[in-house]
Amino acid sequence: MNSTKEIHIFSPGTVSNVSCGFDVLGFCLETVGDQMIVRTSPEKGIRITKIEGFDLPFETNKNVAGVSAQALIDDLKPDVGFEIEIYKHIKPGSGIGSSSASAAGSVSAINELMGKPYNKTQLTQFAMKGEAVASQSEHADNLAPAIFGGFTLVKSLSPLEILKLPVPDDLYATIIHPQIEIKTAEARAILPKTVSMQQAIVQWSNVGSLVHALHTEDYELLKRSLHDAIIEPYRSQLIPHFNEIKKVTLECGALGTGISGSGPSIFALSKGESTAKAVEQAMRKVYENTTIDFQTYVSKVNHDGIKIINS
Repeated sequence: MNSTKEIHIFSPGTVSNVSCGFDVLGFCLETVGDQMIVRTSPEKGIRITKIEGFDLPFETNKNVAGVSAQALIDDLKPDVGFEIEIYKHIKPGSGIGSSSASAAGSVSAINELMGKPYNKTQLTQFAMKGEAVASQSEHADNLAPAIFGGFTLVKSLSPLEILKLPVPDDLYATIIHPQIEIKTAEARAILPKTVSMQQAIVQWSNVGSLVHALHTEDYELLKRSLHDAIIEPYRSQLIPHFNEIKKVTLECGALGTGISGSGPSIFALSKGESTAKAVEQAMRKVYENTTIDFQTYVSKVNHDGIKIINS
């Protein structure tokens, strides 16, 4: 009897940090993401059988999807193995959660196939093992929105505690991804080791007011909260034309504009699709006058996170 089970999922891109929320805030995208097919196999263990889109390692212990999946089965000890196919649409190093889409996707799919033995926090914990392969540290600010959906806040890594925040109905994200490479390690190395008390006070007041704005659907407060007093002044130096992008998007009506993850992608949040599309055109005009290739996306904030396409 052939008892192979298979699931096909969409694993979304994410924006982390969200200006003032370095390493703790993130939100999930609806129109940008990878697809994965995971099936059970009588041969135990994890095997990556297909990768399309980008050149990534097939070895389980070198691929973020493989490492996170292995962490799950080491705990679950199922009587079956799993084969993973990855259809990669998010370019690695783009700043919109490429590695976390792979890491979150594999554990979510296996969990679904096995009858959901784990909750979303536990899945995030397994996925952090895979994310660490890409970024040399375990963090959850991209993984959490991919797995939980919407906006998330990582309250604590040890023990892992993730808060899912409400999302105003008319909130849209616009992303521009310049086709340049910024390594996460390099983007971390440029950051200051200490910050002043004054900067810290500004930053945590912005995080608090941003969370309140999401709960109350207060777009004006959201606009006043999307400011980064600590990280952006340093990392923006690595992204060509960042200040110009920020200027034109705010002139178009964006609520706020900042660096997505460690860059090079830049995100803007807007109220309403028409504003988000006007912001996209303004972003494009800046980069059309350069020799840098780029892609742009307009997306609603994805409330659901990873989605099953069929099973």
